[in-house]
Formats: sequence, C-alpha cells, structure tokens
Amino acid sequence: METLFGILNNCVYGILALLALWGAYCVILVWRRVGQVRFADEEDQDEFLSELEQALEMNNYGAVSELCEDDRRALPQLALYAVNNRNIGYAKLRRRVAERFQQDVLSDVEHRLSWVGTVIKSAPMIGLLGTVMGMMGAFANLSSGDKVDTVQMASDIQFALITTALGLAIAVPLVLSTASINIRIRKMEDLVGVGMSRLFEALKFAEA
Repeated sequence: METLFGILNNCVYGILALLALWGAYCVILVWRRVGQVRFADEEDQDEFLSELEQALEMNNYGAVSELCEDDRRALPQLALYAVNNRNIGYAKLRRRVAERFQQDVLSDVEHRLSWVGTVIKSAPMIGLLGTVMGMMGAFANLSSGDKVDTVQMASDIQFALITTALGLAIAVPLVLSTASINIRIRKMEDLVGVGMSRLFEALKFAEA
C-alpha cells in the first residue's frame, strides 16, 4: 500500500510540474504573439498611418503594398487586405476586415489563453487530489491497528499540504499573467480600431 501511495504521490507531482510548464509556455507564446501583432504605442502607429495616408492620397497603391507587405503586425496586414479588396464596398469590406482580424489574430490568442485558463482551473484541483491522497494515507496509517508510524503520518500530511500549495502557486501567477495579457489585447484592439477608422477614411478620400 505504501508503495502504491508513493507512486501516486510522484504522479501528482509530475502532473503539477507538467501543468506549470504548459501554463508558462502558453503565457509566453500569447505574450509574444500579442507583441508581434501590435504597435508598441499610438505614436508608432500614427507614424505608420501617416505614411499610409500619404500613399493613398496619391492613389499610389504600389507604395501601400510595399509599406504593408513585409510588416507582420495586424494593422498593416489588415490595411493591405482592405486596399486589395477596396472595390467590394465599404460595408462588406469593414465586415470582412473585422472577420479577418478575428480569425488571423484574436482566435489564435484566445486559443492559447483557453489553455492557460484550463491550467488555472486544473492545478488547484490536482493539488486538492494530492491533499485527499495525503490524508487518506495518514488515516490509513492510523487505522492499521499496529503501532502508528508518526514519521510516515507526518510525511503524508506534508504531501497533502505541499500539493495544495503547489496547485495555488501555479494558478495564482497565471491568473495575474492572464489579466495582464487581456489588458494588452484590449489595448491592441483599441489601436487597431482607431487605425482601421483612419484607413477607411483615407480610402474614401482616395476614391473621391
């Protein structure tokens, strides 16, 4: 029985370690992804939009393509898509640009964040499982009918407390990281929204 509990204890520790690594990996990926697709600040985006508007004022769509094509951030790619499809009508174009932003940028970020959310929920539950297992081991020791092994009992209780602490120690930093990432995503959405409004105004000016 003690051997079985030892194996199960090691499994709980292993699962908690894997959850911690996977959660951290997903957080890093999402953080990097958001950083790759957004402008650093509004001033940086304004500089890009000024160049874009100048090219559109002169109906120089080649310059627009050259400006946007190699820039993998969200707004330049959306701008390139909008310019290349400018003849389908503004209402339809706005809808398609919004759909493209959702599919190409937000869906990938949300997919990774959903995994972080899964780790946040799972880690305390696995910790609680370890707590229950530790207490089961301690009570099994008490009910054995033999002389109580106080060392083993203390080890079981220690395991119960450690797994609870580890589950919370994994979940809490991920909760804070997710909150920070969501703020970055909201700022990115605001910047892209402002940028696309200016782009559509420039496209109307170019077509006038």
